[in-house]
Amino acid sequence: MKRKKIFAFLLAAVMLFALAACSGENTKTESNSNTDSPDETQAAEPSESPKPETEDSKILVAYFSATGNTEGIAQQLAEGLGADLYEIVPETPYTSDDLNYNDSNSRSSVEMDDPDARPEISGAVENMGQYDVVLIGYPIWWGEAPRIMSTFIESYDFSGKTLAAFCTSSSSGFGSSDSALREAADSASWLDGIRFSSGASSEDILEWANGLGISGT
Repeated sequence: MKRKKIFAFLLAAVMLFALAACSGENTKTESNSNTDSPDETQAAEPSESPKPETEDSKILVAYFSATGNTEGIAQQLAEGLGADLYEIVPETPYTSDDLNYNDSNSRSSVEMDDPDARPEISGAVENMGQYDVVLIGYPIWWGEAPRIMSTFIESYDFSGKTLAAFCTSSSSGFGSSDSALREAADSASWLDGIRFSSGASSEDILEWANGLGISGT
């Protein structure tokens, strides 16, 4: 009887040992399979080379503002387009008496009555050649651009550039206010201009600019 018990005990021990060995072998095999996953050992697929981006235009917003209305429009354009801003400053500033449109002897009246008048400008645009697009702003005087705008246009070579004019007025439309400017810079490509009221919204201003198909750097 004792021999049978001893034999049963030894048989159970052998079976337990065999089960433990098989379990260890399976564990080792599973562990090794995890280190050889395709995500870690397979070479990465070559990625496509990035396509070069088209370089944006370099834009200048140049404006003359006697009372501040055109200045506000110009500032919003420059900010919205990422453009440089240049104020056309007269060598001799205009006074309120100079802007008295009801006085035929006022400075502005005399200038606008003379197509050859060219008021002098203080300062100049540095390196005008760097700009691809120039937006030109001014108030409407007697249905035209002030003569100082002709001074500005005639001071630079706009060959190959794109130009567009914008103006401000209380009632007058854009009309042909830029006709003299177009004639003076006929080597440029001119886009349609627009008239803004002094209370024009930023949305309206940028809608016009974006409609020109230009974007700043």
